Amino acid sequence: MRIGHVLPQIVLLVGAATTLVVALVLPRRRQSWSGAVALAALAGTAGAQLSLVATSDQLTFDLLWALDASTHVASILVCAITAVAVLLAREWMVTDPRFGEYHALLLLGALGAIVMAGAADANELVVGVTLSSVTGYTLAAYHRRSALSVEAGMGYFLIGGLSNIVLLVGVVLLFAAAGTTLYADLPGSLAAADPWLLAGAAVGLPVGLAFKVGAVPGHGWVPDVAQGAPLPSAAFLTVVPKVGGVLALARLVDLVPASSRATTAVAVLAALSMTLGNLAALRQEDVRRLLGWSSVSQAGYALMGVAAVQGSDQAVPALLLFLVVYAVANTAAFAVVGLLRGRTRLEDFAGLVSVRPWPAWALTIALLSLVGIPPLAGFAGKFALFTATIDADLAWLAALAVVNTVVSLFYYLRVIAACHLREPPAETVALLGRWSTAAVALAVAGTVVLGLAGGVVLGTAQARPLLP
Repeated sequence: MRIGHVLPQIVLLVGAATTLVVALVLPRRRQSWSGAVALAALAGTAGAQLSLVATSDQLTFDLLWALDASTHVASILVCAITAVAVLLAREWMVTDPRFGEYHALLLLGALGAIVMAGAADANELVVGVTLSSVTGYTLAAYHRRSALSVEAGMGYFLIGGLSNIVLLVGVVLLFAAAGTTLYADLPGSLAAADPWLLAGAAVGLPVGLAFKVGAVPGHGWVPDVAQGAPLPSAAFLTVVPKVGGVLALARLVDLVPASSRATTAVAVLAALSMTLGNLAALRQEDVRRLLGWSSVSQAGYALMGVAAVQGSDQAVPALLLFLVVYAVANTAAFAVVGLLRGRTRLEDFAGLVSVRPWPAWALTIALLSLVGIPPLAGFAGKFALFTATIDADLAWLAALAVVNTVVSLFYYLRVIAACHLREPPAETVALLGRWSTAAVALAVAGTVVLGLAGGVVLGTAQARPLLP
């Protein structure tokens, strides 16, 4: 039980506590300093995680924590996306009297997602889900005087409460079937488990984690949070919990026997999520809500990788690559909306390229990456994911994903066409500020760079398979 193996998580927890203390001590006019503390904590966490990359893959802390490529990628990715959210909050939240405490919630939410991604015990997974959920409810409803924000937080809370109960029931059934919650002991214990208990766990766990992933049937909160939550919260909540939830589900699916039909259950959830998300997004006139439904569809693509985990050696690296490129592109799209001071109606983007060229092109790059247009990052992620799905004998799911990708092109092009082909507005389009500009620049640069160097992530993950 080496403390160094969980040093990144300790740094993040101490950073969250320090951020909260700084926010409580400083006068209101100095609350932005807590953002600097939060960025320092995220940098320290990412640095500590990078220092562990050379460590051999292993289950540590009495087999409770998986120290492997998935944990490394998830931790660094979560830190990067949270840092962008902190930059967005610098100007978006500055007038809120509780601005300082907001950063502490972001860090604790990030910690919850990392715990989900690295958990090697079902009870530890519940702790990560709970921490991520409780902070998420608050982040979604942080604008207390906004009816949309309160509605988003309430919907998130109600769906989350129900989904977390389903998850807990799944964990209880798993323990009843196997007599243990340690992932390392599950393969041997489940071989002789009661099939009815195992089937119940195989349904309860994916359905419960679907809430964190933003997939069917726990998807109802996503469009409301994307539209109504404070924009930094929307960018954070549509990405960070998804990363932790997807990897947590992948670890579980990889352990259970094929007879449990867990792969089939996840494949069905993937198909429903991508189809429903894309069809619902076609009708949206609010860009933030459109991005919310897009996030539901992208969750379906991610679940393809989870469904393929048992059948293809390519599934885990493809899944990690997809999560990275999706997270960067989705965050870039929300960051552009924030930079434009929350302009969300589709007509607000008319002729944007004529008055604000670089935000228009940044949004175009982000949306085309979400579709999967080469040479942007989204293409590498989806291509790897589709290949792994076919390799796992799930060709029907890959074919459905291709059809859904074509459908998604229509609603993404609606936004792009509004920016580039419609008449520009008569008034000047104001931008939020330099911190939001920096957030957009970082996210868009990541989208472009990953499109050219996505193979690096893929190769790293291939060399270090999913544990346990």
